[in-house]
Amino acid sequence: MDRATIRARAAQLRAGFEAEGAQPVETAILQPAGTLLDLYGEDIRARAYVTSDALRGEQMLRPDFTVPVVQMHMEYGAEPARYTYAGEVFRRQEDDAARANEYTQVGYEVFERNNPVDADAEVFCLIKSALGSTPLRAATGDIGILMAAVEGLDTSAARKAALRRHIWHPRRFRALIDRYAGRAPVPAARAALLAADDPFANGAPQIGLRSRSEVEARIATLRADAATPPISEREVSLLDAILSVRESLPNALEHLRDIAVDLPAIEAAVERLAARMKALDKRGIDIETLDFEASYGRTSMEYYDGFVFGFYAEARADLPAVATGGRYDALTRVLGQGAEIPAVGGVIRPGLLIDLEAGK
Repeated sequence: MDRATIRARAAQLRAGFEAEGAQPVETAILQPAGTLLDLYGEDIRARAYVTSDALRGEQMLRPDFTVPVVQMHMEYGAEPARYTYAGEVFRRQEDDAARANEYTQVGYEVFERNNPVDADAEVFCLIKSALGSTPLRAATGDIGILMAAVEGLDTSAARKAALRRHIWHPRRFRALIDRYAGRAPVPAARAALLAADDPFANGAPQIGLRSRSEVEARIATLRADAATPPISEREVSLLDAILSVRESLPNALEHLRDIAVDLPAIEAAVERLAARMKALDKRGIDIETLDFEASYGRTSMEYYDGFVFGFYAEARADLPAVATGGRYDALTRVLGQGAEIPAVGGVIRPGLLIDLEAGK
């Protein structure tokens, strides 16, 4: 497919979002790598193209628009605000050469303080409408429920922080749960380190960039963790029950309300889900057939911390999502330098949409 066709469709989609009151914005293709590394850690290097120069240091080809749009809004934007954009993003593909490493995104972002659940419904419905009559399956989720469950665990603040950090890495999250619950042994090297009265006693040479005081502080942290009682099997079972919820939205809500009886920490998040369901219903969405997966978004949506959604071509399991989106309130806190505002957005890949409409 030629790029002119994709660009024309992208312009059409952006014009539709402008008609809904969104302000068109542009962002630089080269983004400071430091910001993205601070947000996501070194894992982002596996998915982004990194370059550098003597004056500006490391930079990345724009992996998405959300981070620069949030930075722009937190520095200059007024409230409330709606933005739209269209342009190229770049993602490294190391496992599937058939997947594009450069493609066009069109997005719609809402910064709205007064009624976040209605803003969730607004973004979902506008993205759905923009996709037209193309047969796509909608998937929804809410990472905020899992985050609330982690916060409600009867364990140390350090363990909760580690679990929150790895919510978007399911294997690491599971490994931590198993270790914190006493299901998995402490790694042998760590166990030997913790057993030593003085790890520096044998006079081994000190190498690496960490100072002795930093190493000692890390050992103290590990010893404090080792002395922390395990997470109970009951709480682990409740977490597993949340992660296994995959039903139509109304049924999922009832299931989560049942779990909230035994895990009150998730009650507020579950009631936000209920309010969002009403907002979607009010906007004409058939909530009875709308899918909800409690674990949805955990492998590809690292900055989302609430409502998440995606639209997929069920007949083309080889394709990524045609559109995705969600809520990212925490990102505005991180990038806001003391300010914050509830925010939600979504993106469409017009190239995939054109292919599906043509039956390719």
